[in-house]
Amino acid sequence: MQQDHLTVRYWGQASYEHVWHTMQLFTDRRDEHTEDEFWLVEHLPVFTQGQAGKPEHILDSGEIPLVQTDRGGQVTYHGPGQLVLYLLLDVRRKKLGVRHLVTSMESAIISLLALYQIEAYAKPDAPGVYVGESKIASLGLRVRRGCSFHGLALNVNMDLNPFLRINPCGYAGMAMTQCCALGGPQSLEEAQSRLVPLLAEQLGYQHLYYTTEKMKL
Repeated sequence: MQQDHLTVRYWGQASYEHVWHTMQLFTDRRDEHTEDEFWLVEHLPVFTQGQAGKPEHILDSGEIPLVQTDRGGQVTYHGPGQLVLYLLLDVRRKKLGVRHLVTSMESAIISLLALYQIEAYAKPDAPGVYVGESKIASLGLRVRRGCSFHGLALNVNMDLNPFLRINPCGYAGMAMTQCCALGGPQSLEEAQSRLVPLLAEQLGYQHLYYTTEKMKL
């Protein structure tokens, strides 16, 4: 096992709860020889509420399921057309702190958007990536047994209306935007093909192995 090696696993479209529970199992069962992984997923429609989430930030979930999850942060929405990238990393082995992980995710997304001449930025008091006054990417992490899971969600080409049913990330009236509306990547394939190497470089991975093989636990 080499620390600069990374497996990039394509999940395709999958339910949030299935991938979340698989992340938990993977994290609990890994050992010092387990290679780090990125998981790329497109979720079916779901609202997820972080550990510190307050119920008043859910205005009207309607027919969209709500899942109480174990990541940090407040409520957000996942759905088709949004790129979700999970970081299954041994942060103790890599000597990475949570702040470094958050900054790396933000920097990689900002660098991706800069390739399309989109000026994006991060806020020190509200993790995520913003364009103007609108949010384009949300972040949420959990570290357990010295290993991280959960990660980032980048709005690429999706229906943004469900965000109106919540206070995104706990901010009432937070406007959301997406790549396709700003002249950025128009598809998940385009976005992930550029974001993955940018984030891998930020975190010190030089050898990437791509697979569509399903996780067996």
